[in-house]
Amino acid sequence: MVTERTTRKGKRTGLSGWFDRIRFNEILRQGIGLLLVAVCAYFARPDTGTVAAGLALVVVGQVFRIYAAGFIFKNTQLASNGPYALVRHPLYLGNILILAGFTLAAANLYVAAGVIVFFLIWYPAAITYEDNKLERLFEDEWREWSKSIRAIIPGRFHWADLKAEGWDTYQSLIRNGELPISLYLLSCGIWLWVVSHAA
Repeated sequence: MVTERTTRKGKRTGLSGWFDRIRFNEILRQGIGLLLVAVCAYFARPDTGTVAAGLALVVVGQVFRIYAAGFIFKNTQLASNGPYALVRHPLYLGNILILAGFTLAAANLYVAAGVIVFFLIWYPAAITYEDNKLERLFEDEWREWSKSIRAIIPGRFHWADLKAEGWDTYQSLIRNGELPISLYLLSCGIWLWVVSHAA
């Protein structure tokens, strides 16, 4: 029988620890999410209607990600304006919209089941991990800001909260990698559009 152990710092070891390291690694998490987009495109059984609706949702999600990424200066300052005035993790909200859009566009129940399992396994733990990390880094500043800001689903919405003051194009598209991600999503979207029109 395999027993779960923890280190002095509270980290799990063994298989659970290995799984945690994958879940909490931002690059791996993003990579798996992008791989799921490709899976949605490959196993799609779409028609023009589902693809159009799904890709519209993808565009909303990626525009939101691009906007959010322009406020992030990782581990050096706390992002609290723009989309961060609505939710603590706007990039995750963008990811959910993107994958929901590709899932809708794919029109495949097996793909939908896989995406739901991915979200249930990865995102609750990732949110907890990120919140704990940010609290360690920014302490009272994070605690004060996070008191009235929900994790992913906005508790309130005012257009004024989305003002672009402080947004940096270079930070978003280049340093935080939104340009290559956008190009990748575009290629998957084109694939789905071609498949739906060839059917």
